[in-house]
Amino acid sequence: MLKLSHHIQMLSSSYLNQVRRNSVDDLGQAVERITAQGGEPCRDVLRRARAGEELILASYCPFTVASPYKEYGPIFVLANASDEEVASDHISCSAHIDDRTYLQAQFVLRAYSVQERIVDACVSSPEKAEGDLERFFSRTEVAFVLVRFAAYGCYAARINR
Repeated sequence: MLKLSHHIQMLSSSYLNQVRRNSVDDLGQAVERITAQGGEPCRDVLRRARAGEELILASYCPFTVASPYKEYGPIFVLANASDEEVASDHISCSAHIDDRTYLQAQFVLRAYSVQERIVDACVSSPEKAEGDLERFFSRTEVAFVLVRFAAYGCYAARINR
């Protein structure tokens, strides 16, 4: 488990309502509704999907500033709102994936400025992440860090200063 001294920014309720109720993503496209095979990373609850759960696959943009760094990518969210508690101070990490594990043994950390420009980046692991985050946040120009899955590069989480 990756315990954080900073907070994970959850997906906004407006985005979740948009994809769940209106079936439209951040690019204005229709979302895809699928049945989980099991293991898909659910961004809204920071855990892996269980086989048979109803999911939405939609484009998402964690950026608000127009720049070459502004990007959109696919994320999975539960098709129906969940009342499960989601911690904003830790992320489950393990080389062994089960429905409680969100990040694998390696993931990417990208540090961004308030202008949403990349300041630094690294490939990290559960053992190194706390130190990597401390190093990034010790720099005054770092406003937030995006966590991305190593293999596919998809957006996993945003950690705010």
